[in-house]
Amino acid sequence: MTAPRGLRALRAEWTKLRTLPSTGWLLLLTVAGTVGAAFAVTGSLDHAHCSAPCAPDLTKLSLAGVRLGQVGIVVLAVLTVTAEHSTRTIQPTLAAVPRRFLVVLGKLGVLAVLGVGAGALAVAASLKAGRTMLPGSGFTAAHGFPPLSLADDLTRRAAVGTVLYTGLVTLLGAGLGLLLRDTAGALTAALALLYGSPVVAQFVTNPTWQHRIHRFAPMDAGLSIQATRDLAAEHIGPWAGLGVLSLYAAAAVLAGLVVFQLRDAR
Repeated sequence: MTAPRGLRALRAEWTKLRTLPSTGWLLLLTVAGTVGAAFAVTGSLDHAHCSAPCAPDLTKLSLAGVRLGQVGIVVLAVLTVTAEHSTRTIQPTLAAVPRRFLVVLGKLGVLAVLGVGAGALAVAASLKAGRTMLPGSGFTAAHGFPPLSLADDLTRRAAVGTVLYTGLVTLLGAGLGLLLRDTAGALTAALALLYGSPVVAQFVTNPTWQHRIHRFAPMDAGLSIQATRDLAAEHIGPWAGLGVLSLYAAAAVLAGLVVFQLRDAR
């Protein structure tokens, strides 16, 4: 029995990705960068003189490495889309799967699975790193810190949200790749969107505008899902922030799909 066209498109995109050496290296960079930063951040925490007033958000600190590790999965997402245009292999791809929507669906489906999978592995290892580097449970209990355990509701929400965040930035990178078709241009746009807004906020002196920039910047808004303490001090709520990132990813994917449908393959 012949497989549906959509499934064949998924298989084709998976075959392309798994045969490229860069795929494994970029996924490794995503996980290793995230976990390595988790070791560095939690290991450098000065807990000796810390009491309740200076209590940090240990879950957020343990997951902070995603700010670094996300570069690997964004690069993979962009390359997956733009490489076929630079090498002209997009033409045989469309000859094999004439319906462009299915081509895009196949790419996005495979990338989403890889992004979420890499995110899940990175999050699990980062929490393990946090438990390894931080003092014993007596320290966390004495200071009222949330335990670094998925049995804790807030920690579980932060962990699941961070995995979703990784999947969303993967789709954001793929959408920009579809839209711009140029590797350098799409990478520049993706990294500027993620890292540019926090930098701009540093130079804005008006507190209201600083708040607005952090509230609607894709990375700052999306990573608000990691907060487990002092939620009122965040610029936006955890799930609302992830929703903002979802809008960025959806806009990039939809715009890229429209452009891909209308432009000639080249």
